[in-house]
Amino acid sequence: MVRRRSSRSCHLDRIRCRLSMNALLSPPRAPSIAPPPAFEGADEPRSHRYRTIWISDIHLGTSGCKAEFLLDFLKWNESDTLYLVGDIIDGWRLSKGWHWQQSHNDVIQKVLRKARKGTRVVYVPGNHDEFARDYVDHAFGGIELVHEAMHRTADGKYLLVTHGDLFDGVVQQARWLALLGDKLYSLILAMNHSFNRARARLGFGYWSLSQYLKHKAKSAVAFITDFELALAREARRRGFDGVVCGHIHKAEIRMVDGILYCNDGDWVESLTALIEDHSGQLRIIEWKQIRQSEPASEGVAS
Repeated sequence: MVRRRSSRSCHLDRIRCRLSMNALLSPPRAPSIAPPPAFEGADEPRSHRYRTIWISDIHLGTSGCKAEFLLDFLKWNESDTLYLVGDIIDGWRLSKGWHWQQSHNDVIQKVLRKARKGTRVVYVPGNHDEFARDYVDHAFGGIELVHEAMHRTADGKYLLVTHGDLFDGVVQQARWLALLGDKLYSLILAMNHSFNRARARLGFGYWSLSQYLKHKAKSAVAFITDFELALAREARRRGFDGVVCGHIHKAEIRMVDGILYCNDGDWVESLTALIEDHSGQLRIIEWKQIRQSEPASEGVAS
């Protein structure tokens, strides 16, 4: 008897095929990186080289992805090691419809170029790019694919690096609810985009509706607290000093139950990254604020 493959499996195969074709048919090149319109006229930032950069939740393949902002960040910031902490490509959305702009290709090309030039690039897949978990413990284009990673900071701290979805009860126990939440989140992002276009015409700056709702909804605040605590407990159980994750689109550095908890945020709303300098100090970079000559986040842990 011939077993029929699930529609989800076929969707994932199509995503793999199309992404592979994009990679094969796009010749290696230096992406043409112009600043996003929001940064036009702003002073150019200083170039920085860090020991480590962590970024996650880019969601390439969606209309909400801020690929131009990420390209601008990658242009001005180098590191010895670059961690891609999951949800880099959004397989959930691509399985429903193909949305892939040139800037999305350019992000991949930029990361591959960094790897060719000597940056160690480590890719830890998440739930939206879970198809990449089929290829962990392999390297493609100089990029290491791993289920999770252990990072030792310059000052000797051991950090667990994981996307975080494995500690999200909704994703693990009720996938249908997670998919519904993803659709609602996409709707909020679309509303947020239209709202901010109107604000820009009136001369007001960017304001995130979804971030506002996260802070105001008691259930969302409770979920984030539970998520942080679950990751901190897992890090302690396994003997780590701290944990670096993504998943919930909320950049943060703080001590949780005696464990250093770091979330690098996202490139859909907050446009944030986690960096480690050469002394081992960790800091959240809010790229939009830096590019608009506003002070960076003061979330620092040494």
